[in-house]
Amino acid sequence: MIAEIPRYRESALLSPSEKAAIHYAEILAGDHRAASQELFDELRRFFTEPEIIDLGWRIVTFVGYGRFIHALDLEVGKTCALQSGTSH
Repeated sequence: MIAEIPRYRESALLSPSEKAAIHYAEILAGDHRAASQELFDELRRFFTEPEIIDLGWRIVTFVGYGRFIHALDLEVGKTCALQSGTSH
């Protein structure tokens, strides 16, 4: 199923609601200024307002996490030891 994500619009394996959610993620992760009334009209066909907000929050949390990890050049799953003398 994950292999379908790059071609989600044409996928026969993904439901219309899954396609809408992926489209939302694509917009929020990429050109967030492209979020339009049409996008939210599409989302409202499948999700309630609270679900749209929750889904958006989850998307931006994971996008932000990924960007943070990348910016610090960290390895996912590894721990970052504090250097001696580091204050909290």
